[in-house]
Amino acid sequence: MAKQATSVTDAVTACASGRINIIGEHTDYNDGFVLPAAIDRKMTVQASRNGSSSTVRLTARATQEMFSFDLVNFFPVEKGWQNYVMGVVSELQKLGGAISGFDAEFGGDIPIGSGMSSSAALECCFALALNELFGLGFHKWQLIEASQRAEHNFVGIKCGIMDQFASIMGKKDNMMLLDCRSLDFQYFPLELGDYQLLLLNTNVSHTLASSEYNIRRAECELGVHILQKEYPGIKNLRDITVEQVEANLPNMPEHIFRRCLHVVTENQRVLDATKSLLTGDFKMLGKLMYQSHFSLQSDYEVSCPELDFLVHQTLEKDYIPGSRMMGGGFGGCTISIVEKDRASEFIEEASTAYRNRFGIDLTPIEVAIGDGATVIQSQTKPQNARLFQ
Repeated sequence: MAKQATSVTDAVTACASGRINIIGEHTDYNDGFVLPAAIDRKMTVQASRNGSSSTVRLTARATQEMFSFDLVNFFPVEKGWQNYVMGVVSELQKLGGAISGFDAEFGGDIPIGSGMSSSAALECCFALALNELFGLGFHKWQLIEASQRAEHNFVGIKCGIMDQFASIMGKKDNMMLLDCRSLDFQYFPLELGDYQLLLLNTNVSHTLASSEYNIRRAECELGVHILQKEYPGIKNLRDITVEQVEANLPNMPEHIFRRCLHVVTENQRVLDATKSLLTGDFKMLGKLMYQSHFSLQSDYEVSCPELDFLVHQTLEKDYIPGSRMMGGGFGGCTISIVEKDRASEFIEEASTAYRNRFGIDLTPIEVAIGDGATVIQSQTKPQNARLFQ
């Protein structure tokens, strides 16, 4: 509800988190289940009003690359981080947000192309900062959905909602089970005991990632269309059982069958993994993670040789219950559960083997589960304005 205010926000610093995902890959845009968490690596933006009616000036801190656009008339560029920012602005404007000229500088410590969703963190920190800076009054779910639509409409990637959800709704030391259809979610503590989470960044990002993402989504939609002929009531792969998919193998191309099979089995793995975490059954959790990886590799075909190699390095090691690729695929990180006192040993062994095989140095990343997006600092000055809450 609107209320009168005697001051207006003049400058804001906000941050949003990257994310990990224990299990549940490529299920979110199929109305499925995911098991993500926000991490302690973030994207940060400092934004301030610049006194103009419509000029926006952006700076990428790491490269000092600058970009400007006019709020009245702007369009996607061919490729680049600028589209994520302009997309957020566009979607907030569509929601009725009154945004005037501002300057913004952003940076962060989420490795680009790592599968930790630096792009969603960028979108979400900008959405949060503009919401605060201009008193837009949008609630968290509006910011999440606006950030997702920014990626759809300005970047051209038809992503699901998991990344933006985790970036904003994350809670320190907690995983989140998200139902991507109803958007119901549940926090529960991540207690790994003698184990820890370890990411190994392949430091490769194959160019197939963006184009193949949209192709996989279209393949799943085709699978649903075919299955609807036998099961008219279904809306998405969420509504289908493994037995129903297998019974329809003769009715669909073999690669469409495998895409559907991955999504349906992955949804069940997420639910089973949640039970394993709650009971502390890390052997079962690890088994589910391996099943997820090999399904992503063979059925969904979004892995790559570098990811497969690092997962295979964990096999037959009794101190590593499970490992898999994480994120959209074609590069980025593996995520493994490793005994704390053996992590350094494994990192050294895997690093040497990886360098010998590919001539590339991997980057080990130990992450902690952190809070989601937040306004770090907000500066106000006296002025008659209307703020919303």
